[in-house]
Amino acid sequence: MNSFHRILILISLPIFSLWAGPPFLTDDPEPIDYHHWEFYLASQMTWDGEGVSGTAPHGEINFGAFHDMQIHLILPVAFNKPKTGSTSFGLGDIELGLKYRFIHETSSMPQIGIFPLLEIPSGDPARQLGSGDVRLSLPLWLQKSWGAWTAYGGGGYLAAIAPNQADSWFTGCEGQRDISHFVTLGAEAFGKIVPSARSSDEVAFNAGAILNFSDSDHFLFSAGRDIVGQGNFFLYAAYQRTK
Repeated sequence: MNSFHRILILISLPIFSLWAGPPFLTDDPEPIDYHHWEFYLASQMTWDGEGVSGTAPHGEINFGAFHDMQIHLILPVAFNKPKTGSTSFGLGDIELGLKYRFIHETSSMPQIGIFPLLEIPSGDPARQLGSGDVRLSLPLWLQKSWGAWTAYGGGGYLAAIAPNQADSWFTGCEGQRDISHFVTLGAEAFGKIVPSARSSDEVAFNAGAILNFSDSDHFLFSAGRDIVGQGNFFLYAAYQRTK
């Protein structure tokens, strides 16, 4: 699979509360190989008008439990540093997921998969370390490659299982190119549509890269901002180990 893979939905980015397919918000449908592992040690940060928040760090594990299926876990150490007041550190919201590819790519057909994600409210919302609500993401992702070029995208429904949160629809599209065996560059547009007056729609742009130091060791990073919505700026960086 390509090295861009899964959601953290950003803890303080209104589009999501952690990330999806590192180093991007858009994900792909390709699970890791059967009985193989991915491990990420990562940090993400979001700057808004009230300060900066994110993870410092978070760990992500993906395991190919079956052919065409992977299980997914994120354990974050979250932080929140407001403009005024003290900085908070602690456990953030845990994420669990299952990626399943049900159509393989052919010369004329993209590969297609689903990646439901459950966000568990383990972070303290009073200290701005979590959402305080259970959230369920139900996306459908597609991917097609042409030589050194790859594009993937899709979207789905984000259900906030709480009376004080609004459900939303999200969509994203990412394109990337292998510049060499060492470098892959990519960019994406990602959006959220909220059919409720309690929150506003969002559109974000993100650009990043993957550096392949070996077949097992990789460094991923990206940076972007809202181009419609609150104007937040966000940053992601991670070491990835594959096996």
